[in-house]
Amino acid sequence: MNRNVALDAYRGWVMLLMMAEVLHLAKVAEAFPGNAFWAFLAYHQSHVEWAGCSLHDMIQPSFSFLVGAALPYSLAARMAKGDSPVRLFGHAVWRSILLAALGIFLRSINRPLTNFTFEDTLTQIGLGYPILFLLGFKPPKWAWGALGIILAGYWLAWATYPVPDPWAKNSNFGHFFDVWFLNLFPRVSPFTANRGGYLTLSFIPTLGTMVLGLMAGRWLREGVGLQRFVAAAGVAAGAGLLLHFTGVCPIVKRIWTPAWVLFSGGLCFLLLAAFQWVIEVKGYKRWAFPLIVIGTNSIAAYLIAHLFDGFIISSLRTHLGEHFFAFFHPGLEPLFQGAAVLAAFWMILFWMYQRKLFLKI
Repeated sequence: MNRNVALDAYRGWVMLLMMAEVLHLAKVAEAFPGNAFWAFLAYHQSHVEWAGCSLHDMIQPSFSFLVGAALPYSLAARMAKGDSPVRLFGHAVWRSILLAALGIFLRSINRPLTNFTFEDTLTQIGLGYPILFLLGFKPPKWAWGALGIILAGYWLAWATYPVPDPWAKNSNFGHFFDVWFLNLFPRVSPFTANRGGYLTLSFIPTLGTMVLGLMAGRWLREGVGLQRFVAAAGVAAGAGLLLHFTGVCPIVKRIWTPAWVLFSGGLCFLLLAAFQWVIEVKGYKRWAFPLIVIGTNSIAAYLIAHLFDGFIISSLRTHLGEHFFAFFHPGLEPLFQGAAVLAAFWMILFWMYQRKLFLKI
């Protein structure tokens, strides 16, 4: 089955944003107080404190959305090889377990005990993936119906929870669930709160984001015009903004509110349409090659970003000197050092791409 290069490029762009955290733009901005340019870049490489959205906040929803968008292509390819739906579902469950376990493993690095936490991107996707897979075999009305149930049910559970502000940080339905649930696992000390306000139950609305991606993937395979993607973007993002500004439900990525599902999902439709128009419709593909190298090996990119940065930085300092990257200005040292690390990340992925070494789960 032919790959959709726009999906690979969009995924590569998302992973590049994640790997680019090594640029440490917030540190650069601190070194140049009052500089609007660096402040702007730092803002968009950080998560907003609570309500709202930055470019960095779009990494996780885009990654989740693309999991759904890739599913129709994956199912078609596997069934063309003769795999039965039962066998495919077994693989989906196994993939779900591996994703959740990998997320927990990465969160447990340098800790004295396994850190059982389920708000990691991979774990969140893994928890909802089997349901997404089943929806992939059903007509579109099933997916839309599931999305409606997820958004309405989740909103109702939170809005009716007896606390002064049901959407407040670490004082909401999801937080009190985690205080019970996470303390069922062995821990160094009892769980009391997540510092960032992230929650296990966010996997439910994350599934809603993946369902939106599933519909986008179906439209791509059916050859639906990009006007529908733009319309879907306007409707979804507009609905999210309406919920936010009317006070019904705020746009908060950290707890993945229903308004966030709609708003970020709308932006994902728009971004996918842009990549699809440039690459598949207009045929401009060569510029996207660096992104495709990353996007076709997204799991490897995710692991490299989480596991290799310390080793690469240590090696650069050993061979080039402690402050080699401060050659222009001490305040720009994190930027240039991060650029070297980012280049090393890409070269590893390029080496894998040339040898057709693609890490799959």
